[in-house]
Amino acid sequence: MSDNLEMSQNYDKKPGPIVSVLISTFNRPRYLSEALASVFRQSYTNLQIIVVNDGGEDVSSVIDSFDDPRLTFINRKRNRGLAFSLNEALGQAKGKYIAYLGDDDLYYPNHIETLVRALEEQTDCRVAYSDLYKTCCRVLPDGNRQVLSKVVEVSRDFDRFFMLYFNHVLHVSLMHRRDLLEKTGPYNEELNVLIDWDMTKKLAFFADFHHVHAITGEFYSPVGDCDRISVQQRKDKDNYVRNVLAIRTTRPAKPWPKIKDLSVILTLDRLDDQVGKTIGYIWRHTFYPYKLYLPIPQHCFDKINTDMPNLVCVPVGASANTSRQVDAALNECEGQYIAIVPSGFPIDEMWAEDALYGLMNASAGAQAIELENSKNGLWAAVIAKDDLRYARKTFPDLPLRQSLEAAGIVVRKLRPEEIPFQFDSLLKEGKLAQEDGNWLRAAEIFQYTADHYQNRLWMKMLAANAFFKAGYHKKAAELSSEINRDRPTVDTLLLEAKVKREQEDIPSAIELLETAEGILEPDELLWT
Repeated sequence: MSDNLEMSQNYDKKPGPIVSVLISTFNRPRYLSEALASVFRQSYTNLQIIVVNDGGEDVSSVIDSFDDPRLTFINRKRNRGLAFSLNEALGQAKGKYIAYLGDDDLYYPNHIETLVRALEEQTDCRVAYSDLYKTCCRVLPDGNRQVLSKVVEVSRDFDRFFMLYFNHVLHVSLMHRRDLLEKTGPYNEELNVLIDWDMTKKLAFFADFHHVHAITGEFYSPVGDCDRISVQQRKDKDNYVRNVLAIRTTRPAKPWPKIKDLSVILTLDRLDDQVGKTIGYIWRHTFYPYKLYLPIPQHCFDKINTDMPNLVCVPVGASANTSRQVDAALNECEGQYIAIVPSGFPIDEMWAEDALYGLMNASAGAQAIELENSKNGLWAAVIAKDDLRYARKTFPDLPLRQSLEAAGIVVRKLRPEEIPFQFDSLLKEGKLAQEDGNWLRAAEIFQYTADHYQNRLWMKMLAANAFFKAGYHKKAAELSSEINRDRPTVDTLLLEAKVKREQEDIPSAIELLETAEGILEPDELLWT
């Protein structure tokens, strides 16, 4: 008996917790039928399926065709957007777990079972996600989709720091505890793009994510123009930036068990236009959760004209120097880490996050890490609040930096190996080598990344393809065979088949090609 079959039979005997599957649809009755069919094919059957028609074309006939008591249909006439629809569905969700499906995407039959099993038996995480095929297709005149390829575009292990910067978990692949929503709050209905990232980012404040290295579904990506609302709305750059800034500055209610807070203290000589510009740059370029503390005289509070959230004005005397401004703000700061930055300091992407990441992962001992552009006259650093408080309490009459050093706190620059997103830097370097046609260099980078970082399967897939392009077919075959034993994909099956054909092992090549064909054009037998 296969492991999958045995697992399914065990779950049939023991129903397990209810899973609420949420589907919002808008003008896609043809695809909705396929998406729903993939839910009803699930090996895990203790489901509540909630479909919300977001004011689009009537899909009642699609819903009626399934005739299943597990299905709840909310047939709203007015279009209110995805966030509203998901909140409306959540209002009726009864499951211990929540799962999501786009109205033009598909679950494989083991999707729900795989994630429930992970959350119930394999991990103490309260969020899990799997891998998906990106299914590139051509939309034909009759509306049918002609599949051109299926690729695992991303197979990324959970990285909380990266999640704050960019989403790497698609909603179709996600399952989470419903009670986490009591902490995160509902979906933000002011957003019209990146709605999934807003929620996954908030979930990361309260839970770890478990990455299941299995392909359990697919999302569709039309070649050429795409009618997805989220894709169309990304074309408006100003609107896109507005959504990004709203997501970055969202701060769920505390306590946050998984994220430590950052307080940014902006020091200044005088309240002028430069202060306003620095505030704007911080707002635009800071992705780590923070509050900005501005120490200024009380009578200047009304002069601060900005819509920036998370800005706190702290009263100080008119002649307060930098040290006194920091002392006053420090009494108000909520964060476990403090970034001290003067007005006029150069602010760009990662301006504080590089040093913050280095400090968070530093070896034992009190330290302050200077920001990259810090210098005399524009001194800036990140430090643990407890260390800063100790230094200022013990040596209140010394200038700021001297008080840290007198307190035995090591003030230093960031070391190269401490910079975050090392994996992403290597990934970018490898892809640039590919674009330049230097396939061997790309393969070596991907192989090194697979050996030294997370995301082993994903990197080995890229390395296998690059080795093949470089003419190192034996190495490509070794990697492809290793991946196919663990988790076969269309790409790696085709790659191994090419090498088998070159080696005149025709039966093995045919078997690999048939397996790949079964993934590209599945029938009921192959899907189950």
